[in-house]
Parts: sequence; structure tokens; C-alpha cells
Amino acid sequence: MSRTIPTSAAVPVLVVGAGPVGVTAAAELVRHGVPVVLIEAESEPKTDWRASTFHPPTLELLGELGIVDQMIAEGLVVPRFQHRDRNAGVVAEFDFGLLRDETAHPYRLQLNQQHLVRMLVERLRGSDLARAVFGARVTGVREVDGGVTVTVRTDSGETEIHGSHLIGADGANSTVRQTLDIGFEGHTYPERFLIVSTSVDLREMIPGLADVNYVADPREWLFLLHTRESWRAVYPVPPDQPREVALDPDTLQAQLQGIAPRAEDYPIVDRQIYNVHQRVASTFRLGNVVIVGDAAHINSPVGGVGLNSGIHDAMDVVRRLVRIRAGADAEAELAAFDAVRRRVALDYVQADTHRNTERLKETDPERRRANQDELRAIAADPVRHHAWVRRASLLESVRRFGIARVPGATAGGESAPASAA
Repeated sequence: MSRTIPTSAAVPVLVVGAGPVGVTAAAELVRHGVPVVLIEAESEPKTDWRASTFHPPTLELLGELGIVDQMIAEGLVVPRFQHRDRNAGVVAEFDFGLLRDETAHPYRLQLNQQHLVRMLVERLRGSDLARAVFGARVTGVREVDGGVTVTVRTDSGETEIHGSHLIGADGANSTVRQTLDIGFEGHTYPERFLIVSTSVDLREMIPGLADVNYVADPREWLFLLHTRESWRAVYPVPPDQPREVALDPDTLQAQLQGIAPRAEDYPIVDRQIYNVHQRVASTFRLGNVVIVGDAAHINSPVGGVGLNSGIHDAMDVVRRLVRIRAGADAEAELAAFDAVRRRVALDYVQADTHRNTERLKETDPERRRANQDELRAIAADPVRHHAWVRRASLLESVRRFGIARVPGATAGGESAPASAA
């Protein structure tokens, strides 16, 4: 049961994890005048290239932080994306521009996630309300009267940090979630996914290629996307292929040459291999502790919605914590966060990313043809096309379920508000 927090405005909220979701939560707390302690196990801000897509409602929310203009200046605005077949080429093209009457950002922004981390960490370091503790690994979490205490281990030894609430944004292997023994039900795909990034412009070799492409193939599907730094290819690694073989430079070159033959080797600027899961925590909240982002739900990257949904989690719960500090019922607010965000994770993020992934790797010829016929029919029908991109962008889930708002709060002035709840 959640207790009433101390009324002192000096009591901070603790955020564990300084990835894009954690730093967003911390920045939103500071925006509302709430002190925050950001705790990160690594010795410096995360530089992971993995996620790179920001959808319209996410840009709306980040616009309230006043950060979107800088993101757009550094990123790549992509209104259109394609579903393709590896042999037949373009199957259907979809246009986020159809959302122009509903959002100030009718596109997806391609920007590697570490840039958002950098921007917001710089902002936090300039605020008297924020304290960042890097190189601090959480080893214990316990509720105490009026709040939460975490034990952290640093090079100097163990120490305790106290706060009114704790937001666990510490990733798929979340220490916060595991310490509280919260279940993480779901499954792991047998194949691993590999991301390889190159500075070569794939559009020069693949006619008509969009900046974002989902490429179906029964033997080796592909996800090809463009950022300002690179072109990125995501593809499955067979379960029996050793990690060191999959990451070997000769293997990577063979994979890239198989996508688009080139006389010279491809320059490789980044490579990552990882297991992919579809899992959702049994609860997103236990007492005064909440979990968000990958700590609460993980999914296939096909669709680019995991990071976005995590940011939505963070913004929603932070605003509920602000309302609690203003006198709102703590139990009702945190229970609503858990119910709504868990439902979105199950009904939208999990359902859509799993369907997207299965569609790409479908092996049955009749089902493959049926998938392609359906995509063509949707793209050709203005009503269905609009509904498709509305859901794919997460705009439908945000408009349907809302993101909590704080009465009297002012936006950053860069975009329209996401919704009210």
C-alpha cells in the first residue's frame, strides 16, 4: 500500500537508470520543480545506438520539455516508410503525413537515442534540482515510512539514498524489478537480432528505397533504416551461429553485400547483437516504486515503438507524482498508472511488434501473398491507411488512453499537447 509522502518539497524522487527513458523522467520532474536523484550504474551517460525512432506523440511530449527543436535539427524527419519483399521490392508505402490534422509532428524522427540522453543530461547538470550519481549500482530497494530507500554500491563503498518514490528505468535486466521480485512473463525469440551500421548510402544501390523499410523474406528478413550518421540493417542471427561468427568482419561484409552488392567493402561504424523478447512485467508498480520502459516491458524492435512507449510511461508517472505532491490520492494515481500503461504495453506494443515480426519472417507462400495483398489494400484505402499509421505511430494509444497532465503546467512551446487524463 502506498503511503502519503512527506510534504517537504526538498524530498527527491529517485530515478534508477540514465538511458533515454530515465533521463526523460528526471528532466520532466525538474520541469515541474521536483528534486530528483538520477542513479546510473555506468560511469558515464549511455551511448547505446539501439533505438533511433521517435514517433509523433513522443515528439509532442518531448516538445513540452523544450527539446524537440534541437532533436529535429540533429535528426532526420521521415514521413514515409515502406513494407518490401526482398525479391519483389516495394509492397506498400505508408505516409505519416496523413496525421497532419492531428499532430504537429506528422512523421517519425530518426535520431539515435544517445543524442536525447546527451541533450537531457546536459540540461540536468545545469539544474540545482537534479543530482546525477554515475558509477552507482543499486543493490537494494526497500520501502520506509513516507518513501523509498535504495542501497547503492560505488567505488567508495555502499551508501543509502532516500526519496519519496522510485522510478525504475534500469532496462530489461532491471535490478529494481528483480529486487522486488516482480514477474516478467513472456517469451524469447529463438534467433538473436544483429544491428550493423554503415556510412554507405543504401539508396544509391537499392532503387526507390525509403528511409525506413521493413523487408519480408522467408530466409532472412531485414529492417533497413536511415539516420544522419548511418544506414542501419537489422536481421536475424540463427540460434546455432556463435556470437563471434555473427560479429566477424567477414560475416558482416557478406551480410551487407547480400543486401546490396558493392565493389568495395562496406565501412562499418557500429555493430550489436542481442536477444529479443516479448515480455511484460506482472505489475508496473509496487508501493512507492514504479518501473517504466524496458524495465517494465520489452519487445521486438520491428515498428520502433519500445523506446516511445517507455517515454510515455515516464511522462505519465512523473505527472502523477507531481499531482500526488499537490494533494492527489497516491493510491488512485499509481494504480491508474499501472493499469493504463500495462494495458498499452499488452494491447499495442506487444501485439503490434510481434505481428510485425511474424509478418516479416513468414515462410508459408500463401500467407506471404495474403500479407502482401492486405498491405497493398490498406495503403490504397485512405481510411484504412490513416488508421494504420495512426496505430503504428502510437498516436491511437495516446489519444485513447491519454498521458497524465498537471493542472496549470506550461508546455515548452514546441508542439501541441499529447492528451489529457
